[in-house]
Amino acid sequence: MTASFIYDAVRTPFGRAGGALADVRPDDLAATVMKATVERTGLDPARIDDVVFGDANQAGEDNRNVARFGALLAGFPTTVTGTTVNRLCGSSLDAVIQGSRAIESGDADVILAGGVESMSRAPYVLEKSPKPYPAIGNPTLWNTAIGWRMVNRALPKEWTISNGESAEKLATIYGISRDDQDAFALRSHALAAAAWANGAYDGEIVQVAGHELARDEGIRDDTTLEKLGSLKALFAADGTVTAGNSSSINDGASAVLIGGEGALDAAPLARIAGRAAFGNDPDVFGVAPVEAANRALAKAGRTWADVSFVELNEAFSSQSLACIRLWDQLDPETVNIHGGAIAIGHPLGASGGRIIGHAAHELARRGSGVAVVTLCIGVGQGLAVVLER
Repeated sequence: MTASFIYDAVRTPFGRAGGALADVRPDDLAATVMKATVERTGLDPARIDDVVFGDANQAGEDNRNVARFGALLAGFPTTVTGTTVNRLCGSSLDAVIQGSRAIESGDADVILAGGVESMSRAPYVLEKSPKPYPAIGNPTLWNTAIGWRMVNRALPKEWTISNGESAEKLATIYGISRDDQDAFALRSHALAAAAWANGAYDGEIVQVAGHELARDEGIRDDTTLEKLGSLKALFAADGTVTAGNSSSINDGASAVLIGGEGALDAAPLARIAGRAAFGNDPDVFGVAPVEAANRALAKAGRTWADVSFVELNEAFSSQSLACIRLWDQLDPETVNIHGGAIAIGHPLGASGGRIIGHAAHELARRGSGVAVVTLCIGVGQGLAVVLER
């Protein structure tokens, strides 16, 4: 079985909800990173065996296989196929995992994976009546940008609480204080701002045509513990989870070019050494990365002592801190060394591509090392990938 390698990874800066990228369709965002990838590497797009892209929403302009439409808009030949993956927040990391499996099994030589999300443009939807003429009454209008909608009543109620309520639950279970959460959020902003200033993201950012978004729009250089501490809890009257210690609603896209050994003339950034998925109860979804990462390391023949750094998607401070505490062999200072989603943003379908892409670039800068890339997923799942160089 052949190995799979990451040859390049790019992403757009992430825009705030209603911000700089709010007027860009998701298929155009996807096309931006797809086109940039082949231009940067000099790859003939006709060599791409499949485009695998993640997208969590798929209720609006991304509703009909955004991977295929992105490839067409990028100018790829019509012979280049595309498929869209939905594992909610893990969609683009799942796309990378599926692409690597295709490479390693011999089904493909080159896969373009990644993901996209425009949460600003996510539509409102109405349930359709099963009857020819709806009964009298007002149908529910659902916001598809984030969270539950059209919930199946057969599910236990505790499994369908909001992600924010779950973050509160984790804070209680693991004794994570408001101060701890705000301090973690402040760290995320400070590290992300410093990373941008120091050029840590320069090699992976592509601009969206006609838009002058210089960096991730959600980073707050001027935030302080006092400012974060002044924000009200969102999910419980006496709670600790706020807008300031949670990831935000964002727009953006990411792409990761995967191939076998020697698939491109350029040297790869990193090798995909292990991967795993894990599920747990939906109401504590945020700690599923713990076992996913443990299993991915085991499959790679590695332990936490081998790990150089970790990219953990920051859905919430409480969720991230719970994971870090449960990895008792991990040095917390190695987690999200250039900031995380609380500062950078979390456009659901694009985030997995962002974190694995950044990890691959960081390993290439270092010249060697082992990285764990992992994220939690609503409804109780976690994904993890181990990269080596």
